[in-house]
Amino acid sequence: MVYKITDECVQCGTCVDACPVGAIKEENGNFLIDQNECTKCGTCVNECPIEAISEE
Repeated sequence: MVYKITDECVQCGTCVDACPVGAIKEENGNFLIDQNECTKCGTCVNECPIEAISEE
């Protein structure tokens, strides 16, 4: 299972603060999940206020 931040993201930063391993980075004004660092815990999915993180 891989998590991806969708185009619906409003860059609120909630997921960045919630990620326990720091796998979410800002790049060119967008947040991205580094798949090499992500432990797939799902915390970001649960914390996103607009449900802009999906499983692929």
